[in-house]
Amino acid sequence: MLTIGQLAAYAGVTVRAVRHYHQIGLLPEPERDASGYRRYGATAVVSLIKIRTLAGAGVPLSEIGQMLQAGAPAFAEAVERIDRHLREEIERLELSRKQIAQLAAGDSLALPPEVIPYLDRLREIGASQRVVEAERDAWILVAARWPDHVREWMPDKLAELDDPQLVRFYRLASETLEADAGDDSRLQEAADIMASLLERAYPSGEIDPGEVTYDDLAFDLLDAFFVESTPRAERMLELMRERGWTGWIRPERLAEPPR
Repeated sequence: MLTIGQLAAYAGVTVRAVRHYHQIGLLPEPERDASGYRRYGATAVVSLIKIRTLAGAGVPLSEIGQMLQAGAPAFAEAVERIDRHLREEIERLELSRKQIAQLAAGDSLALPPEVIPYLDRLREIGASQRVVEAERDAWILVAARWPDHVREWMPDKLAELDDPQLVRFYRLASETLEADAGDDSRLQEAADIMASLLERAYPSGEIDPGEVTYDDLAFDLLDAFFVESTPRAERMLELMRERGWTGWIRPERLAEPPR
């Protein structure tokens, strides 16, 4: 006959585990001897080893009791069900591993892979890290709302970065974030460039974003993000209004430009 400590050691578990199995009814609790100690026989050892083996294989404790009492067909069915659950859990964990790995990658966190070359290209043309990070976070908002459109949009977005005017705009934006708040010259030039780009792209003054036109919430969030991302945003919007355009994500030509 074995003490609880000897039983636990023989089966390769802790005394605490044995007591827990008693509490949940998984392992029958023996009568105490005259000295008040529990004494275990060979049957308890076999049962405990089976419990340990099933638990170590990933079988939930709530299912082990039924499996120990099941016949061969029911046992095999339970094993198949648990194996299927474990495969699903492995797939979930593999996905989690990929997401964790993206934490070290920085830009790729919460972004479709098609956006990463665009951010790299921004760095190549001279955009500062602060500007790149703002673009990255804006694309997180875009991808969350229109995940199926990002892939088709990115070739055009990358092509736009070959435009010298847009390159100059991003460099000015980078310099503006580092410049004294009282220096308006870079913002003035940036507003001139943006107005020129809008005139060239939308000579009618009407912006047509296609299928995404009616999602006011997403556009409002993107506009709000622009304002929140830099203290110079409000001034930039004011300069754009002076040049006859209002808004940022969905710019529109003013009926009568301010005088």
